[in-house]
Amino acid sequence: MNRRTFLQYCSASLTAAAGATSTAVLAQPAAPADKLRGINLGSWLALEKWISPAVYEGVDAEDEYTLCLKLGKEKATARLKQHRESWITADDFKWIAARGLNAVRIPVGYGVLEENPPFVTGADTLDWAFRTAKANGLKVLLDLHGVPGSQNGWDHSGRSGEPGWHKSPEHIAHSLRIVEGLADHCKQFDNLIGFELLNEPRWDVPIDIIKSYYQDAYRRVRKFIPRERAAVVIHDAFRPFEWANFMQEPTYSNVLLDTHLYQCYTDEDHKRDIHAHVEIAGLERKRQLDKMQQQLKGIVGEWSCALDPQSLRGATGFTLDAAMRAYGDAQLISYETTQGWFYWTYKKDGGGAWSFRDSVNRGWLPDKYSG
Repeated sequence: MNRRTFLQYCSASLTAAAGATSTAVLAQPAAPADKLRGINLGSWLALEKWISPAVYEGVDAEDEYTLCLKLGKEKATARLKQHRESWITADDFKWIAARGLNAVRIPVGYGVLEENPPFVTGADTLDWAFRTAKANGLKVLLDLHGVPGSQNGWDHSGRSGEPGWHKSPEHIAHSLRIVEGLADHCKQFDNLIGFELLNEPRWDVPIDIIKSYYQDAYRRVRKFIPRERAAVVIHDAFRPFEWANFMQEPTYSNVLLDTHLYQCYTDEDHKRDIHAHVEIAGLERKRQLDKMQQQLKGIVGEWSCALDPQSLRGATGFTLDAAMRAYGDAQLISYETTQGWFYWTYKKDGGGAWSFRDSVNRGWLPDKYSG
């Protein structure tokens, strides 16, 4: 099942669980003083072909595992070294900081530190990212984007296909060792603001398996990184209202619940015009986030201004720019009521609404985020 099919399945149930959208104006609570406002550095240490297709040039592969396997160790190492050194540079960190943002979320694969063939390790790049972020006053949310066996079957997990992570005790045990290794390695960086234990486990992975993994992984992280240093972040597994009384004080501390919010994947998304999308972003999303945060403090770890072209049909020039600004602003108003947010993604080959940098340059998103 691909991501679009999955979201078609669950979109209606999420809307119903959040409650009907009210047309009343909702009061906006004050933003937390330590709010995170940041960017995902997508397709850097965890490849996604649709974001950076050039790195796949000449190879029939849809995911990082197959790319590296077909290239072989020597060629894969050379190709990924070139990509990692050019995709995100020191100038990019400077640009992010100059916008007034204060954090980056860095997705990594399970082969970033540990030798897991055919993946190419990237410890040097990860360490450079932490140091360069700190030099620019940026915090880092480390995100384990893929695990052995794949938690969702999507390419960003490292290997697309049927998810097998939850079906194998060995895969889960291996994932816990990877979490522990990352925590041990990254404890040296004082700008580490959080560790996300697993990105987007799919909706049909049994929630008891996910919860057990989160609790075990939390203990692995806390062996090296105390609660005062950094948050432990758990993704909602596309079930944002099933976390009541989970990982609560005093046994668990400084835990954040992450949700990812997009409005471009389902058939219903495609049918909505821009006015409906703005209303959902500004009202329904706020209602959903309020309910979610009755369980645990929350963040929006991924969101974007991307919409299906059908939702913007007929909009050109000034009208298109106004529509995109309205949609972006409506989302920001809602997401500012959480502990923080991270746009997906910093850049994309070809630009467009998935690219934060391009969206800012086009005036679709604000140029400054401080204050």
